Amino acid sequence: MANKTKVKQPASEKERSPMFEGVRRVLLAGMGVMALTMDEVQDFVDKMVERGELAEKDGKKIVREVMEKRKKKAEEAQVKVTKRVREIMNRMDISTKADIEALSKAVDDLSKKVDELMKPRE
Repeated sequence: MANKTKVKQPASEKERSPMFEGVRRVLLAGMGVMALTMDEVQDFVDKMVERGELAEKDGKKIVREVMEKRKKKAEEAQVKVTKRVREIMNRMDISTKADIEALSKAVDDLSKKVDELMKPRE
């Protein structure tokens, strides 16, 4: 039977192992977080826990932090993409949905006025 080493759980945040901090920094580094899928992160952390290189509690915390960071980066990217698309549309002079709705309302208003003028006078 394989002899598994038990990993001592840190008593507080200050007592975290250098391995935990190293893994945490690697997984949270820059835009690399965006490329990692939930499964990839979970598999990596599970392997570290199985080998006794990382406490299960710390592994769960790392997965949670990576996913929170990934979500935040994805939201930031979405805002940047939306802004950039609007800038490009403005430069290309493409009508927006609001522009088209305003024109439709103006046409409807004019149609009503024409209809009123076309009614026979009593």
